[in-house]
Amino acid sequence: MQLIRGFHNLANHSVFQQGCALSIGNFDGVHLGHQNILARLNEKAKTLNFPSVVMVFEPQPREFFAKKSGNSTAKPPARLMRLRDKLKYLEKAGVDFVLCVRFSAQFAKLTANEFIEKLLVERLNVRYLSVGDDFHFGSDRSGNYQTLLNAGKTLGFEVEESHTHSFGRERISSSLIRDALSKDELTLAAKLLGKPYSIGGRVAHGNKLGRTIGFPTANIMLNRLVTPLQGVYAVKIETKCGIYNGIANVGNRPTINGTKPLLEVHILDFNRSIYGEAVEVSFLEKIRNEVKFPSFEALREQIEKDRQQAVEFFKEFTSLN
Repeated sequence: MQLIRGFHNLANHSVFQQGCALSIGNFDGVHLGHQNILARLNEKAKTLNFPSVVMVFEPQPREFFAKKSGNSTAKPPARLMRLRDKLKYLEKAGVDFVLCVRFSAQFAKLTANEFIEKLLVERLNVRYLSVGDDFHFGSDRSGNYQTLLNAGKTLGFEVEESHTHSFGRERISSSLIRDALSKDELTLAAKLLGKPYSIGGRVAHGNKLGRTIGFPTANIMLNRLVTPLQGVYAVKIETKCGIYNGIANVGNRPTINGTKPLLEVHILDFNRSIYGEAVEVSFLEKIRNEVKFPSFEALREQIEKDRQQAVEFFKEFTSLN
């Protein structure tokens, strides 16, 4: 899979001169619904002998407009994954190209017709397009699925609705998964995602307070990522050397007056240095909420209880799997 950043870099890829099969969306979480859409996209691309392309936006449109409004209450939804992790799972789904478009004030001013004619047709030479029936685009969200259908008939490309996929009676969506995670329904979230919810990142140096009380942690900076969950969890940690059991805290660490969100992971029965390594942390079971303790010693005692609870969880988890 190849990543193309911006329409201006399409000129470096002659493969688009013949045409492409395209899907547009946020693809946040690359959940089971997305996976079905991508499978259909790849199937059409293969039939038509065109590359499969997914167009995503950074920042996501709702993030851009929330920031532009200046309204502190108009917060965009928490992301299920960062762009880096999204690209990883889009590649696993077999996509040929990901076109990452910077969503800016200038881009938002494009009319629906300009978006279709100048970008989809002239730049991408789209021959097959898959979007949801609730997809809107162009200034003032003036373009919709019907707009694309009409344009496709005139300009020579096929438009297909990316069908909704359901779990029980519920439509599988990123919003449904965020809601499940916010309620600590990790099993439901895993079923909708097709895997346990995870956060990836590189292990960074922290304040190393954990090792002073016997619980060294691998720290992953969350930076601007607003996570849909918070607290202490039993987790699996995937490193380049293997997969390990552990406990993780997602939050601001109120006991030491922390202010920046951080993912701290204590890996059970592990003593190797992994600073700088990329890891993926999968959340399996909620242990407790994050709370502020009256002392560092009280925190140490609670972490020991958390560790014991995680050990018991993994004993049962291993026997069931």
